[in-house]
Amino acid sequence: MLKITRKVEYALIALRHMQQASEHSVSSTTEIATQYGIPQHLLAKILQQMARDNLIQALKGPAGGYKIKADLDKISLKDFFEKLEGPLGLMDCYFNTDCLQMKSCNILTPLQRINQNMRDMFSKTTLMEITQ
Repeated sequence: MLKITRKVEYALIALRHMQQASEHSVSSTTEIATQYGIPQHLLAKILQQMARDNLIQALKGPAGGYKIKADLDKISLKDFFEKLEGPLGLMDCYFNTDCLQMKSCNILTPLQRINQNMRDMFSKTTLMEITQ
């Protein structure tokens, strides 16, 4: 079954939380984790990665936390997924040609077409559309 990973799900929840906060406020890991029932240690790692990827800004100190840094209207879901989890694809052979069945695979072409359609759909959807 194709589904979004918990990492991506928690990242989207955190972004939406920050997006809905006032422009000058920051959101702490504890605040987000508590409000949405997310394991705090996992959320902390996700937020740190998002800060390294310049999606959010980390503010240090007693009143520190995170706030959105990037223009979410200019970042596609495909790019966001790939920043967090790597290449977006239904099957490994879309990116990796080491598959032993590559020459005899009878489902490769239709699955590649489906995979490309999925990538195109996620390329046309922005983070802003999810976080508003």
